[in-house]
Amino acid sequence: MPQAENIEELLSRTALGDREAFRLLYVHTSAKLFGVCLRLLKDKARAEDALQEVYVKIWSNASKYAPSGYSPISWLVAVARNHVIDILRAAKPEAVDIDDVPDAADDGPNPEQVSERRSTRRAIEVCLDELDNAAAEAVRGAYLDGDSYRELAERQEVPLNTMRTRLRRSLMKLRDCLER
Repeated sequence: MPQAENIEELLSRTALGDREAFRLLYVHTSAKLFGVCLRLLKDKARAEDALQEVYVKIWSNASKYAPSGYSPISWLVAVARNHVIDILRAAKPEAVDIDDVPDAADDGPNPEQVSERRSTRRAIEVCLDELDNAAAEAVRGAYLDGDSYRELAERQEVPLNTMRTRLRRSLMKLRDCLER
């Protein structure tokens, strides 16, 4: 890429309608400006189209460039960036046919079901509290945590048949409690 002074000179000659200066400006700056367009648009074809439009703007507005001590490439990048931002803002989201939209129904429980489940859970917790600790722990392990009878029997250090009996009796007590 040529020095900033050379780009400034090419811009000022372009402002006067010098096509050769514009061609050289394009040769020396198009790769950088294409990179700006591509980075923002993320699509090569759209970036190429945008780059053409950017250079049309540069040709039309080259007289508006005023040397300010900053790199002239900054002005060119700003023209490209602003143009691409205008493209992105103007882009309308694609319309989707209503028949192509999947149902958005919530498959989860409705508020009444949630309330009923909470009420049932509270009732079960109250009834579990009425059981002795070993029985309540066994019921929670087997039916809430998914522990096997064997795991529960080993944890509570009782024979397997004793654990089965304990769980059966505990469930009967829970049923009676919940029916009250």
